[in-house]
Amino acid sequence: MAEAQGQERTERATPKRLREAREKGQVPRSRELATVSILLVAAGTFFLFGDRMGNILAEVMREGLALEPGRLRDPHAIVQAMAADTWAALQLLAPLLVLLGLAAVLAPLALGGWVFSAQALLPKWEKISPAKGLKRLFSLRGLVELGKALAKVAVVGGVAVLLLHRWSGDVGGLAREALEPQLAHVFHRLREAFLILGASTLIVAVVDVPYQLWQHARQLRMTRQEVKDELKDTEGRPEVRSRLRSMQREMAQRRMMDAVPTADVVVTNPTHYAVALSYDPLRANAPRVVAKGVDHMALQIREVARRHEVPIVEAPPLARALYASTRLEEEIPAALYVSVAHLLAYLYQLKAARRTGGPEPEPPRDFDIPEAFRVEPGNADDPGAQ
Repeated sequence: MAEAQGQERTERATPKRLREAREKGQVPRSRELATVSILLVAAGTFFLFGDRMGNILAEVMREGLALEPGRLRDPHAIVQAMAADTWAALQLLAPLLVLLGLAAVLAPLALGGWVFSAQALLPKWEKISPAKGLKRLFSLRGLVELGKALAKVAVVGGVAVLLLHRWSGDVGGLAREALEPQLAHVFHRLREAFLILGASTLIVAVVDVPYQLWQHARQLRMTRQEVKDELKDTEGRPEVRSRLRSMQREMAQRRMMDAVPTADVVVTNPTHYAVALSYDPLRANAPRVVAKGVDHMALQIREVARRHEVPIVEAPPLARALYASTRLEEEIPAALYVSVAHLLAYLYQLKAARRTGGPEPEPPRDFDIPEAFRVEPGNADDPGAQ
């Protein structure tokens, strides 16, 4: 992006950028991890199946060298002998080939997981451009890859030379052994060779795996402007988000105003705050706040309550405490039970008086509000969305 030019890539890749890179086939991979896995699997295969493989090889060699001279002039016999030897060779190599194939496929998945990307298969000019190739060759990554290759050659080559030097006497003595002991000796040395070479290559892999993870994270780093642009694209422009929040508030206010006619009482400040309470003892343990508001919203709540003949009680300390302590659709706190109980008792008396035509009781004036719930006028912060 033009805005991001010249900025340093100091920010970690966002989940969206990581997901897009994965879709393009950009995941951390370590060839050294695959090499170590193949060598160690080969060593394990020879440990598990070496004796069986040695017996099969000995049988193949015995039968192959025991063909009668007269049968050498029979093409059919020669074909039969070759087919039998081929089948025996497949039996000999099957465990090794299967396990090595699994190691070659599964080892890369240990770092980066399974990824199939059609985009990675598309031809790219930069991959065949000589100039781009020279630039990659002399880049920091190219130098690191060269250093890894030299380190691997030094480590593996040095270990191989030591092994050959150590086993030089055994190699010369193999020709004097019988077939079965000779093959057992060979497979024993192969087990040791693959195990030791795998362990030596593991040293390179232990360094390479963290480096590949670091290099992958470094390649995907973003500038601050890119993070901001992605946030805008993901969540929308600020004006759009503001409009959405405004619409959400309007919808919430409409739902709240629809709930006012179902309230049992509206507690007011008398003009700045209005809180509508509803109490159904069969469904709830305590009264709950179904609507609340300040200033203009409080005025609307009072007007709706008057139109639907919902009792309105002026109780400034209680109204401020309810407004500041309770979210919409929540039950009132236990500390305000006593104060609200006085209010409900007044409502029951008022309904009874209106039903019988008797004198209406005086509304309660004094409410015992706990000190922790006392709110000074103008300081009632709304704990929830209006």
